[in-house]
Amino acid sequence: MSVDARVAELTQKMWKRKFYAVLSQPSPTPEKLKPLLPAHLEYMISLEKRGVLFASGPLSDGKGPPSGAGLTVLRVTGFDEARALAEADPFVINGLRTYELKEWTIMEGTLGLRVNLSDQSIEVA
Repeated sequence: MSVDARVAELTQKMWKRKFYAVLSQPSPTPEKLKPLLPAHLEYMISLEKRGVLFASGPLSDGKGPPSGAGLTVLRVTGFDEARALAEADPFVINGLRTYELKEWTIMEGTLGLRVNLSDQSIEVA
């Protein structure tokens, strides 16, 4: 079997769902982010409630607290919509973050949910 045929076989059933990753970096003065943090969080929560936010949160190098950099993964129809949502973030509007936008095709991985009926809680695994 050729390499191309084997790759086609292995990827045939993969999800191949396109998402858009917003990799954001703080301005040279990340301490200025804090006053706008409530507005940023409200914006992220609004995207979550609209169903376009797959995942989002701060990035860290593991050597200390988060630096103000972040990763947001959007579930939208294309670059234009993703760019519009990234540009509407209060941190970006106020010049406190720049961002890089990448299309990301999810092919492998797992996601599990555990529903506990006794206390009506849900855990993501």
